[in-house]
Order: sequence, then structure tokens, then C-alpha cells
Amino acid sequence: MANYIFRRLLLLPLVVLGVTFLLFFLTQRLSPEMRASLYVKDPRQMGALEEVIREYGLRDNVFKQYGRWLKNVAHGDLGYSPSANMPVAKAIKEYLPATIQLAFVTIIFVVFFGVWFGCGSAIHKDEWKDIVARLISVGGFSLPIFVLGLILLMVFYGQLGWFAPGGYSVQTDVIIHSPMFKTYTGFLLADSLLNGNFRVFWDVLSHLVLPAVTLCIGSFALMVRVMRSSMLEELNKDYVRTARAKGLTKWQIVYKHAGKNAIIPVITLASIQFIRLLGGTVIVETIFDYPGIGRFGVIAAQQLDIAGILGFSLMVAVLFVLGNLLSDILYTAVDPRIRLD
Repeated sequence: MANYIFRRLLLLPLVVLGVTFLLFFLTQRLSPEMRASLYVKDPRQMGALEEVIREYGLRDNVFKQYGRWLKNVAHGDLGYSPSANMPVAKAIKEYLPATIQLAFVTIIFVVFFGVWFGCGSAIHKDEWKDIVARLISVGGFSLPIFVLGLILLMVFYGQLGWFAPGGYSVQTDVIIHSPMFKTYTGFLLADSLLNGNFRVFWDVLSHLVLPAVTLCIGSFALMVRVMRSSMLEELNKDYVRTARAKGLTKWQIVYKHAGKNAIIPVITLASIQFIRLLGGTVIVETIFDYPGIGRFGVIAAQQLDIAGILGFSLMVAVLFVLGNLLSDILYTAVDPRIRLD
């Protein structure tokens, strides 16, 4: 196990180098003047672009510039993000907790209801429960996420006035930035409970509803399909027929035997989906103006914020490699037949 983890971690630098160099090379298609303008905060300094170009070495060859960036990253400096008006590392630290919060709420509902619906669909195969579950699965899988998000926003906020977009209300913003509100974890749901402020908790939670539901639909549909297929496969195996012959009830067979084996691919899928959500739910965060890491990446791209784009890509690459490693480890934890050598 230790050797396998070590070998997988060796892939991390290669993935990071590949992704970041590709993006770095593409940004070199912009002229030095265009890239220098990103470092100018005062319009009156636009006449001093040549000084900025010399200061940051923007006319050096791409390998030299990329090496300089890697050296800064090794020292914990990801550069300055003009779009966020703060260092990239600080921007990631500020925006990532909101995305983790959204991903955590989403994945809990996806796994719980996905397993429940998928298992029930397999047990009642070809009955009305199975038909309803399959219709929901196909519909949720087919509906584009941006269309669903816009519909939910139009109906629940535009028509009913519920579940406002954004991360929290103006009143909550005043409270969380006051000296009375202490930050313990960086996650507003947890910090509001630790501060005993249920008004902030419910306000933050209400702003999570529509983004979470939008993300849930597609992931839930996939989870139902995987769980149903896995459970049907297990219910047709010899050990299940043997259990029936011994007189075990349907629920004993499902929950004590078939269910434990059927849920193995679901655990793997859930870990991958969770890491994908952490990588930035770009479309959903943009639609609902949610202050997460995905929206930060979009704004950085729109404003040609090279440092922000590279920092965002670096974070996604690291999460992707670690997520796949976590998925493999979870698979071996729930299935003793699998060994990682």
C-alpha cells in the first residue's frame, strides 16, 4: 500500500508540470504589452509599460519565464491576482472553503438518495418504483446543468423570491466581518454554529439550496444508474440464490450481503465526484453568483489574469491526482479482495 501511494504521488509533479506549462505556453501568445497591463493597477502608469516588462522579464523566452514562476511556486508564491486584487494563494484560501462547503452538502444528498433510489429500483425491478427511478435518472442525466440552474433561479428566486443568489445576504456580511464573529474553520456553516449564530447559519444554508440542488440532479442521476446496475448484478449471483435457499428474508439478503458488495463502485464514484466538485463548479457558481473557487477561475480567465489562471489550474491538477489516489484507497478499504502493490 505504501509503495503504491508513493508511486502515485510521483505522478503529481508530472501532472502539475504538464497542465501549468500548457497554460503558460498559451498565455505567451499574448503580447508582452498586454501581459504587462495586468500588473498596472493605476491607469496613469500605462505609459510605463516598458518598465513593467523589464521588471517582470516578460520578453524572456517561455522556458525562462516558466522556470521563474516554478521557483516562486516552490517558495509558496503563486503570484498576484489583479482580478481578485490579492495574492493568488490568499484568493484560493478565501474562495476554496465556500466550494468545499457546497461540494460537501451536495455529495451527502447525492450519495444518500442515490443509493436509496438505486437500491429500491433494483429490488423492485420493472415495477412502478423502478420505472419512476429510471425516468428521474434519465431526465436528470439528460438535462444540461446550466438550463436547470437558470430554470431554478427563475422560478424560485425570480417568481417566488426564495433562495437568493450569492453566498449570503448583506446582513450576514456585516455580522461575519464584525469583531463579535470569530472564524474557527473558514467554513461559514460550521463557524456560525460554533458562534451560536443560527441566523447566519440559516442564511448561508438558504443560499446553498439552489446551487446544491442544481449540482445534485446530474450527479444523483449517475449515482442511481450505477447503484441500480451494481445491485442487479449482485442479486443475480450464486451466493444470493444460496441465501434465498437457506430461507433468508429479502431485506437480510439486500442489506447484509448484496448491498455491501453493490455499494463498492458507488463509494469510488462518490469520491471522484466530490473531488470534481472541489475543482470548481464553474457553471453553477457563475449562474448563482456563488463566491467559490470556480467563479474565481472564471473571472480570472475573463480578465486575462494569468497568475490567477495558473494558480487555479495548479490547484485543480493537485486535487485531481489526490482524488484519484483517495478513490483507489477507498476501493481497497471496502473490498478486501483488492490489493495495491
